[in-house]
Amino acid sequence: MPENENRTIEVEEQQEDLGRIEISPEVIEVIASLAAVEIVGVSDLHGNFASGMVEKLSGRNYRKGVKVDLTDDGITIDVQLTMNYGVSIPDVAEKVQDNIVQTLKRMTALDVHEINIHVVGVRFDHKEKTGSEID
Repeated sequence: MPENENRTIEVEEQQEDLGRIEISPEVIEVIASLAAVEIVGVSDLHGNFASGMVEKLSGRNYRKGVKVDLTDDGITIDVQLTMNYGVSIPDVAEKVQDNIVQTLKRMTALDVHEINIHVVGVRFDHKEKTGSEID
């Protein structure tokens, strides 16, 4: 069992008399993955074989391609994604990082220590030729 599985992140309390707010790493993974695919130039998130099987068996897996580690320094997020052919990879990767930080800050008030972008593929969109286009 991964060491982060049962850990939660405690959000700084705004009012002490109302209780605690805890956010699981899985929620952060979902938010980060949705924020990543919002960026133009990102084709898809890339998961491993196990996450691919889970997605096929259980439907959509919004955490695919995102891993959250809770370290002593803070939250570290690793994102594996496929880019569209022809985009500037550094520009799109920076936009993904910025969007994840802004979205997590807005939705959870959490600060992220590090977001690592791993480009694991490039997607080429080929138009299929119809019978009239084939010589």
